Amino acid sequence: MRILLHTGAERAIIISMDQHNSKASIDEIDRKIIEALQIDGRRPFTRLAAELGISEASVRQRVSHLINTQVMQIVAVTNPVKLGYTMAGMIGIRVSGERLFEVAEQISAFDEVIYLIICAGSFDLLAEVVCQDNDHLLRFLTEKLYKVEGVQQTETFLYLRVCKLTKTLVGLPIMG
Repeated sequence: MRILLHTGAERAIIISMDQHNSKASIDEIDRKIIEALQIDGRRPFTRLAAELGISEASVRQRVSHLINTQVMQIVAVTNPVKLGYTMAGMIGIRVSGERLFEVAEQISAFDEVIYLIICAGSFDLLAEVVCQDNDHLLRFLTEKLYKVEGVQQTETFLYLRVCKLTKTLVGLPIMG
């Protein structure tokens, strides 16, 4: 599972939460670097170094290590509304068990799907989707999603208003 953290600087940090990955060892300085980049993914390393009391080379090396060990990624995040995608929602998907991973792989390839998780509970998968309008959503459902072999049932939850969007994870635990 990955968590996408939007930042005010139209960047994001994706933190890998895959339980099958080996745990990376991060210390308090790494944690402070992560927290700073969650707020502004474009923050200059020179500024980070000054704030943390370490060299710019150390910041650069630590960020590189955090990226190489898949603790985080720094990526640009677009605003779907500005790109003409005015409809968003979450789709709960029930899947025949023997095809769970194949179905997840197929669904994750769809352009409309911006977030997909395998989960426990009433649904096997949760897909966050963005569409341009009702017709686009209908085409996505009927021409793509419902045609995936193994999809048994879906329930669509359209977003009416986003009441909270967390930009950062505060108080990340330090894994040793």
